[in-house]
Amino acid sequence: MFEEFIIWSPIWLTALVGSIIGLVYFIPTVAREYAGLFEQSIAMLLITMPYWLPVLGIIIFWNTWVVFVRGRYLAGIKWSLLELKLPLEITKTPLAMETFLMSLHQGGSEATFIDRWWKGQTRGIFSLEIISVEGQIKFLIYTQTKFRGMIEAALYAQYPDIEIHEAVDYTHSVHFDPKESDMYVIDYKFTAPDPYPINTYVEYGIDDTNVDEENKIDPINHMLEFMGSIGTNQQCWFQLIMRLHKDDQHKPGTLFGKWDKFKDDAKKEIEKIRASAVQKTGDDKIKFPNPTKGEQERIAAIERKLSKLPFDVGLRGIYFAKKEFFNGGNIGSLRTMLRAYSTGHLNGFKPMNWLNDFDYPWQDYKDMRKNALKREGLEAYKRRSYFYPPFVGKLNLVMNTEEIASIFHLPGQVAKTPTLPRLPSKRSEAPGNLPI
Repeated sequence: MFEEFIIWSPIWLTALVGSIIGLVYFIPTVAREYAGLFEQSIAMLLITMPYWLPVLGIIIFWNTWVVFVRGRYLAGIKWSLLELKLPLEITKTPLAMETFLMSLHQGGSEATFIDRWWKGQTRGIFSLEIISVEGQIKFLIYTQTKFRGMIEAALYAQYPDIEIHEAVDYTHSVHFDPKESDMYVIDYKFTAPDPYPINTYVEYGIDDTNVDEENKIDPINHMLEFMGSIGTNQQCWFQLIMRLHKDDQHKPGTLFGKWDKFKDDAKKEIEKIRASAVQKTGDDKIKFPNPTKGEQERIAAIERKLSKLPFDVGLRGIYFAKKEFFNGGNIGSLRTMLRAYSTGHLNGFKPMNWLNDFDYPWQDYKDMRKNALKREGLEAYKRRSYFYPPFVGKLNLVMNTEEIASIFHLPGQVAKTPTLPRLPSKRSEAPGNLPI
């Protein structure tokens, strides 16, 4: 390598000197040539300033106002963290959780223009969380306090034997200090467009109550087994932040037009599949569709996804540990934690890093940028911030109740993870003939 450098160095040195001489000559020449054009452009901007400056000022003021009133509204909300304690036996399928999720389809807080843009109100935001603290797994729901009664009633209606308690926010006890701890933050995105569904509990056959527990294959077990293996002084968190999906997006090419991009994309995907299935006869005049079985399944899957209530969703995971206990192998498990829901011909999940790759020392001096991103990711998780500032997610996914219930549901006895605590006894009502 050194010998090659010695041989080629005169050539590279000549090219470098020639480039410098060329730039020294070229820059003044270009400056003289285009000086008049630059002056004309500045003059045109100054002349037209009374027209474009007010518009620019209104846009900047409006965006600042929206951030301010929305932040003020969110800061004034009271939040509750509810822990779900699982009973010893759960015979319900994930359909029970899907039925519960329908009650979270809440959008009334921003019904009018005044609600949205003057008061800063937003749709109901919920965070479904599965965490592991040194291997102890917990199921939690982070919600506005005003929805707590509704959530408890809807959960007890589907899972009468569970217990629901208000818990202390576990994130408050965690602080990132690069000298003492390390962490990895990740978001998840789809491998295909939103209209394609993931592998749900229906595809795994656990929607059938006649199937024995020992014969069920529950995709949530992959996540629970990984989380249950987390050791001392380590934590792993997963959150699914969701809000009602609305068809209120601005339609391109219109001033006030609204549309539902999700449904429009679904229609385009179906048309694309049907177009690829069209075949021509020998005379090149008559066309007829002849979709394959796979194409038929894809169309049916998209139509089925559209038939259920949609939510905007953000998925985020964190692995945190004391520096001496940090296990780099758990990063790979965190990245592939949702792989059981992926299918090749439809959709799935892949990781989307918070931490940029800094391959060379001069890109990130003493890991200053990397540590700043870790703090930002931890703060975003703590605030459950995804749809609105201060931390807006990179990509909102559209998922229906069936998909969400497949990722977050209370598992039955098929989940044998020893660190998943269950209530030792069954809840029951007091007899009605007790003396008063």
